[in-house]
Amino acid sequence: QVQVVESGGGLVQAGGSLRLSCTASGGIFSIMCWYRQTPGKQRELVAAISSRDSTNYADSVKGRFTISRGNGKYTIHLQMSRLKAEDTDIYYCSAPLGSREYWGQGTQVTVSS
Repeated sequence: QVQVVESGGGLVQAGGSLRLSCTASGGIFSIMCWYRQTPGKQRELVAAISSRDSTNYADSVKGRFTISRGNGKYTIHLQMSRLKAEDTDIYYCSAPLGSREYWGQGTQVTVSS
């Protein structure tokens, strides 16, 4: 059974930092991703990391966010720095497996200006 569990998030002032973590289990994942979504809007890809540690970022977060692997093979982190009010969103971890995409429960990030 595939499980995706996120942690981190919370409330931070603009210019501050937060770190999100995600652990996936129950499969072999060649890529893991972070998305974010405002209710009523389309989910947006924030960052992705492959099994070979190649990374990809949305233009809006380049230079501010860093995706990396943790101690576990399927544990990833999203270090978010120089946060802006427009980074406020629900952040979701995604672990695609075959034709399916598995999602975490989401974690709220709120940046106060």
